[in-house]
Amino acid sequence: MLGISKPVPAARSLRVAAALLSYPDAGMRGYLPEMREILRDEGALSDARLAELDALIGSLAGADPLETEANYVELFDRGRGTSLHLFEHVHGDSRDRGPAMIDLAQTYEKAGLYLAPGELPDYLPAVLEFVSTQPPPEARAFLGEMAHIFNAIFGALRQRESPYASVLGALLELAGEKAQAVKLAAEQPLDESWAEPPVFDGCSSKGQAKPGQPQPIHIVRKSAQSGVAT
Repeated sequence: MLGISKPVPAARSLRVAAALLSYPDAGMRGYLPEMREILRDEGALSDARLAELDALIGSLAGADPLETEANYVELFDRGRGTSLHLFEHVHGDSRDRGPAMIDLAQTYEKAGLYLAPGELPDYLPAVLEFVSTQPPPEARAFLGEMAHIFNAIFGALRQRESPYASVLGALLELAGEKAQAVKLAAEQPLDESWAEPPVFDGCSSKGQAKPGQPQPIHIVRKSAQSGVAT
């Protein structure tokens, strides 16, 4: 059973997942061939998941760059169901989101990881970068705590027939959980949700300064910066 299998080292696969869910600019796309090799070499995922991720990587590599970037913004920044800001799915715009952000950022700092100014700790690629630094049992447990959110995003992506669903399926597999789409409530357009001022320090639910702006992620150790880990 998936739930009782021994967790395997998956640090590099988690960092690939973080990169795949990041804004697909030229820098990110330049790493795509290496990402494919890392996933195969580490062997943390099943052959079926690897095949799905390979298809996603191939589609990102072969598509028109501007269209790829526009599709990413439309997919992840235009609806709550596919938001990559995890607390959007838990707290929405409630005041509980602020303290949760602080707690998560402090968790990163205790591990020696620091977000760049303006970056939000609940952004899924940031979370995965942190999880990749943890020993396999702790990494699986951390992912398992978020499995219900992953399944919600997985379901929203499947509903949109997006190949990005494969990344959420991979995260659920690494968590020892089964990927199963959940029934989704009707979404309120984000344009409507922005009608009132956000409650936490002016941050929108997108974690961006303005609609459509990419959300890069740069987690660095205190002593030195590092780019997308591979």
